[in-house]
Amino acid sequence: MAKRPHKKLPKGLPTQKQVLEFIQSSDTTVGKREIAKAFGLKGQEKIALKKLLKDMAEDGLIDGKKTAYHRMGGVPKVTVLRIVEIDDDEAIAVPENWQPDDGAAPPRLTVVEKSRGRGSKGMPALKVGDRILSRTEESPKGWRAHPMKKLPQRTEGLIGVVEKDGRGKFWLAPVDKKVRNSSPISDIGTAEEGQLVSAEPTGRGPRAGVRVTEVLGDPLAPRSFSLIAIEKHGIPHVFPEAVLSEADLAAKLPVTTEKREDLRDVPIIAIDPADARDHDDAIWAAPDDSEDNKGGFRAIVAIADVSHYVRPGGALDREARKRGKSVYFPDRVIPMLPEILSADVCSLKANEDRAAMVCHLKISPEGELLKWRFTRAVVRLAENVAYEEAQRRIDAGEADETLDNLWKAWGLLWKAREARDPLDLDLPERRVILDEEGGIAEIRVQERLDAHRVVEDFMIAANVAAAKALESKNSPVVYRVHEQPSREKLLALKEYLGTQDKKLAMGQVITPTLFNRFLKDVSDEQERALLMEAVLRTQTQAYYGPDNQGHFGLALGSYAHFTSPIRRYADLLVHRALVDTLKLEQPKPKGGKIPESSGLSDIDRSDLGKISEAISRTERRAMEAERDTIDRYVAAWLAGRVGETFETRITGVQNFGFFATIVGLGGDGLVPISTIGDEFFHFDEAAKALVGADSGTRYETGQRLEMKLVEANPLTGALRFEVPGGDASKAREGRPHRGKPRGPKPSGPKMDAKKKHQVGKRGRPGNIRHQGRKKK
Repeated sequence: MAKRPHKKLPKGLPTQKQVLEFIQSSDTTVGKREIAKAFGLKGQEKIALKKLLKDMAEDGLIDGKKTAYHRMGGVPKVTVLRIVEIDDDEAIAVPENWQPDDGAAPPRLTVVEKSRGRGSKGMPALKVGDRILSRTEESPKGWRAHPMKKLPQRTEGLIGVVEKDGRGKFWLAPVDKKVRNSSPISDIGTAEEGQLVSAEPTGRGPRAGVRVTEVLGDPLAPRSFSLIAIEKHGIPHVFPEAVLSEADLAAKLPVTTEKREDLRDVPIIAIDPADARDHDDAIWAAPDDSEDNKGGFRAIVAIADVSHYVRPGGALDREARKRGKSVYFPDRVIPMLPEILSADVCSLKANEDRAAMVCHLKISPEGELLKWRFTRAVVRLAENVAYEEAQRRIDAGEADETLDNLWKAWGLLWKAREARDPLDLDLPERRVILDEEGGIAEIRVQERLDAHRVVEDFMIAANVAAAKALESKNSPVVYRVHEQPSREKLLALKEYLGTQDKKLAMGQVITPTLFNRFLKDVSDEQERALLMEAVLRTQTQAYYGPDNQGHFGLALGSYAHFTSPIRRYADLLVHRALVDTLKLEQPKPKGGKIPESSGLSDIDRSDLGKISEAISRTERRAMEAERDTIDRYVAAWLAGRVGETFETRITGVQNFGFFATIVGLGGDGLVPISTIGDEFFHFDEAAKALVGADSGTRYETGQRLEMKLVEANPLTGALRFEVPGGDASKAREGRPHRGKPRGPKPSGPKMDAKKKHQVGKRGRPGNIRHQGRKKK
């Protein structure tokens, strides 16, 4: 076999990523000698390489053999795990380094501990986020982990800012508000003090440190906040050449009316954010003139036919599955698909012929779905219109027949929604608006218009129809699952309601209507906010899976995501299942360079559970990255306003203090218990409140109060508040506070007053949401 040529490799000690890429791309045996030769290592560099390979083997990245290294495909016998869940006193962990090329989900290991409450063999009790070095084994009951020792927390994604102490030693200051300590830098490379860098761990024990692998630039530059999140969460953001090449070929696939319904004469329109770049969906409706549905409507929900372009098994598909979904930041989008597809060929644009997967709906006068059918079609949109403009036309009486019919059909869907009574939580979305230089122009709450509800309810109808169409044919379905609250969470809610003189009967059927009734019965704004927070805490996290558990929040028995295949891999899998089940396969592409089938592959069918778990994980990753970035923008916005007083709402209470968010802006900040007053404060766990022993003063979740902002760190997104007039020298939970508050002061880069002012001076308080995405 001929050797596959390696791309030109940099000289010098490689990073872990470069070692893995070299091993993966080699057609021959790879040992320490081959790696050293490939990177031109000599002398001390070879010794450093030996140590690097040992560290990688201990972390489970390679198999650790002396003569030939291979990437690990399973769980190593000894590896580093991260605790991801603790349920019923049982800890669940996943391998910290898990990067399969096929995007498969990491195995979940049950941590076997002795004396859980006290920790085993001197090990402290574990909590979510802890890192442990463990022995692993596969048993009939699944993977088990036997912890050997607890490891220190890693610096956030090994991203940080270079600092220099008084002795001339360099440190990596964290940009994560959860990481308190800096890490010593053993190899600074070309980095300079004050620069944002990425790094990798080196050494063990007392000699542990980091080496800089890449200089990322100015930590306070406008684009740095999202870059930090991308690096921290390991979000793939560069498309490999093979993926781009396949995308270019896929973009040339013809769209014809052969085996497609021709809907180009139907005035279908897309209603999207004003600055949307990718348009997944478009809608149309008209009165139903059939005898059996007087007063009802016919509707079309046209969705970009991504399955026509992204075929299973190709490089393009593997990359899309690895990414799982597009990630939206205020300054950029990390798309699931290359731009030639996501923003151009797949996107439903006005006056352009586009391939679409179409859901035809028959809606009764009561808003029920009477019939549905799915086809592949060619569409030519009449218009792309912004939410605000569509709403303006309706309000001003300037809407044409197409827009007017959509609102009338939605009126029927809204009837059915009210009868179904889904969970009604008022959760405003925040939106960051940037100026031309990337600075913050405004942060504001996203106004909720009927135009948003129109699109949302048509999308929900199509999602339900897709799930039921597949169920009727016994086809595999990737459901969007939102399970009802667990008994443990309901008991906690019952206990909380008891503190508010309200009752929750545990024997009754739990439905969204029950929670809605609690909220509707409360007129006081502060009390309602308290109750809403309590209800929100009872809810489980939605996920994707092949087993139908219903969607509790929407009060639906069957629900699947079908309407956003440009930005969500789950929707693409549903499209492929429809192609197979309804026999919608298109003529085979010519040339043989694009996979033939656009339906589900054998791997999709056999591993649907694992794939669903993997894309659920990428969704959580995207949500965390977006939230982290928003927090940094908010902190940057507020950096020049430290010392001002804001109206805040308490979002969480613990025995060490409480967290508050600025009303209308967001960004959680800590209020240490040592700052809230000159008396003892006791933590009432059931009521989630801190109560003053002498005055009875209460601080509880949902409460609004004026707070003084005393710290805003754009690099970590951390805020800190104080109660105006609070005495930090005496108050403390359970006993008088003496001296300074305990615990190390978080380290991190300091900004001079001028730079703080420059970061925080633009714009006014508001709320954050990227305009180019739509929540469905």
